[in-house]
Amino acid sequence: MEQAGALSLDDETARSGELVVVTGMTGAGRSTAAKELEDLGYFVVDNLPPALLPDVVRMVDDLHGSDMSIAVVVDVRSGSFFDSLREMLTHGSLARRATLLFLEANDDVLVRRQEAARRPHPLQAGGRLLDGLRRERQALADLRGDADLVLDTTNLNPHQLTARIAQEFGTVRTTSLKVTVVSFGFKYGIPVDADYVADMRFLPNPFWVPALRPHNGTDQPVADYVKSREGAEEFLERFVPLLRGVGEGYLREGKRFMTVAIGCTGGKHRSVAMAEEVSGRLRDLGVDARADHRDLGRE
Repeated sequence: MEQAGALSLDDETARSGELVVVTGMTGAGRSTAAKELEDLGYFVVDNLPPALLPDVVRMVDDLHGSDMSIAVVVDVRSGSFFDSLREMLTHGSLARRATLLFLEANDDVLVRRQEAARRPHPLQAGGRLLDGLRRERQALADLRGDADLVLDTTNLNPHQLTARIAQEFGTVRTTSLKVTVVSFGFKYGIPVDADYVADMRFLPNPFWVPALRPHNGTDQPVADYVKSREGAEEFLERFVPLLRGVGEGYLREGKRFMTVAIGCTGGKHRSVAMAEEVSGRLRDLGVDARADHRDLGRE
């Protein structure tokens, strides 16, 4: 998601009493996420064996009180200890509101990052780096499925990832649903972290209107053109209430993050305009929603 929106943080930066467990693929940005969480006021422990997590929570409670937010980073080197982590998070035995954050990226990007860091993969075992990544994906598959929030960092630089972490964890609104409406271009691929995908290619393309071609969906002439086409308003009237209803269900199930991907051919006109409109209508309904334009400017 290449263009992050402006931050909207409350006065208190760290969410009171929150426990964030950060895991994911090697090279996907766990250290960057941990540093930002620390800057947001979290008590951060890196490379923690999951079995020690209850001890860390008790220690922080004793030293700082139960309002101190905690972030722990666990990686694939924890091995079989992941089973105990899943059990603790599933059964709520940590006496904390827990959020499992999973960071991932595609293999090409992970290989480049690992090679730039000049470090072997912990599961490489003398073989190829890709072999280590394959073993890691298999080992982390169950945790990824349990994750409250999956962030794909393939197209994020460290600054952009820092902004995403701040947007997701830098407020005290722990009980509200956070919806990210991502515009994208199908020719660049569907966002892997999308919970719902909507295709705007049923609408006429402003690209073929010479006066609109240089502009994008954040510009008013393009937005007006897209929203005035036949079928656009009907889509919005059905899709936005659907998302609200699904979001209410997510909250009942303890899931506080939802990513909605809205695509068109190149991610410049239709998807951008409709992502802005969908996020705006969700905000009008009281939902904490924002638009994020992954491929805007990529052409």
